[in-house]
Amino acid sequence: MIVIAMGVCGTGKSLIGELLSEHFACEFIDGDSFHSAANKSKMSQGIPLTDEDRLPWLQAIRQAIEEKQQLGQTAVFTCSSLKRMYRDILRGSDGNVQFIYLKGSFELLQQRLAEREDHFFDPSLLQTQLDTLEEPDLNEAIIADIALTPKQIVEQITQQLGMNHRVCQN
Repeated sequence: MIVIAMGVCGTGKSLIGELLSEHFACEFIDGDSFHSAANKSKMSQGIPLTDEDRLPWLQAIRQAIEEKQQLGQTAVFTCSSLKRMYRDILRGSDGNVQFIYLKGSFELLQQRLAEREDHFFDPSLLQTQLDTLEEPDLNEAIIADIALTPKQIVEQITQQLGMNHRVCQN
């Protein structure tokens, strides 16, 4: 199984992704590592990415997902996955990709971004991400409220996945 922690910047995708990978004893792969230098530069300057900017990034993540699946491995990825078409690219034609939508209020997201240090994402882009976001419904993703503690979020996710024990293979 492939799990993708998704949501706008500041939702805690990396933290929750890392905690899930620890819980499942599998690899954690940060989707931001697939961004080109040009994409990171744009975001650090407060310039929103276009669909054209995002396509090679999404394709690179999908390739990594396919590699994990071909090896029979489970992994936890992070990727904002803001639009349904982005999630469709990441999901591919298989049913072995589970999205975890980390959802929070604008105020909480702003507060978290203001506290961040050393990240390429310009906090002024939060509103553009929210404007772009096509929220998944319960048929497409497990929805977790980021106002909960990280431990509570992981417990909620693992219960909904029906995976309360270590199941990942490396």
